[in-house]
Amino acid sequence: MTFPVIGVVGGGQLARMMAPAATALGFELRVLAEGEDVSAVPAVSTSPVGDYKDLQTLLEFSRGLDVMTFDHEHVPTDHLRALQDAGVNVQPGPDALVHAQDKLVMRAAIDRLELPNPVWASVTDVAALISFGEDTGWPVVLKTPRGGYDGKGVRIVYSAEDATETAAWFEAMSPLLAEAKVEFTRELSALVARTPDGEARAWPVVHTIQVDGVCDEVIAPALDIPVEVAAAAEDAALRIAHELGVTGVLAVELFETPGSGAGFLINELAMRPHNTGHWTQDGSVTSQFEQHLRAVLNLPLGATDVLAPVVVMKNFLGGDNQDLFSAFPLALASEPAAKVHCYGKSVRPGRKIGHVNLVGSSTDEVDSVRRRAGTVAGIIRDGRVPAEEPPVILEEKA
Repeated sequence: MTFPVIGVVGGGQLARMMAPAATALGFELRVLAEGEDVSAVPAVSTSPVGDYKDLQTLLEFSRGLDVMTFDHEHVPTDHLRALQDAGVNVQPGPDALVHAQDKLVMRAAIDRLELPNPVWASVTDVAALISFGEDTGWPVVLKTPRGGYDGKGVRIVYSAEDATETAAWFEAMSPLLAEAKVEFTRELSALVARTPDGEARAWPVVHTIQVDGVCDEVIAPALDIPVEVAAAAEDAALRIAHELGVTGVLAVELFETPGSGAGFLINELAMRPHNTGHWTQDGSVTSQFEQHLRAVLNLPLGATDVLAPVVVMKNFLGGDNQDLFSAFPLALASEPAAKVHCYGKSVRPGRKIGHVNLVGSSTDEVDSVRRRAGTVAGIIRDGRVPAEEPPVILEEKA
């Protein structure tokens, strides 16, 4: 009997964090890396460098694989179809993945499934954008349908005059996605996994805190969320996974809108392990990385029970400290219960370079857990104990 070989297109931190899960289960992981210095290369022994936008490179990488999956959603859809035609087991497949690759396709699908969507339109030029803004009210959110992430490819347009300054966006890509700006109290994420045979499991809905368009912190499970809203959000994520034929991990990012409709609106989809699921590494029976591998291989899924009443994930971005390891003695001593995950990346301002997970024995401890996790992350980021700051308040405004 031989164990399966899994190929991951993309060598970022998600591929890197799949490696321990693959090793524990005895699977062989291979990564198609963007360069020799990307995050996953030190963690995965077979990491050829190649261009994921080149079909021949993808075909060569696929040789000997039992399944091909992804660290990101940027592989051209036509290439994925060509891989399938060549007999490659691509999970998730292109018919599903296109909904995470193209926000216009995603919005149309959410409408078709009659799930909570913001008011939106496909706009082909500045005049169409102004018409949308006049109809829905300013400001509106303008997004590039493909290629945007972590706040990139997103612009708030405040008026018709402001809209005239978006002409270059339409010259670069058209049509674009226009959305009514949502008034929300906080952002949530519903994470699920599904196998090709249709088995699916969900983790509890979590509260995510964004800073400058980047996930900064996650609190799992989301506190003070009405039971019916949490259940509806989980059901919506499971329905999307089933109806779109998603395999592997699916993250459904949500806006919480109390007193309006279902109590939430769907923001974006990701069909891979996701930043809002990093807490599962140390806070759930089955991590999102193990679950993703099990799912794409069509294996029975693991339990998604939470291991503590509250789990906090705190990202750290590049800051003043270039020598991250030099800060480890102080950081680890400050909180022995913290679990630190570094991505093996060079330090650049604003670049995601790691995260800290910390569990709490009671939901009453959430502020303390957040503060302690933030201290560990801050020491690694800055090389010193950060100034005492209160945690970001739980209620966020649009």
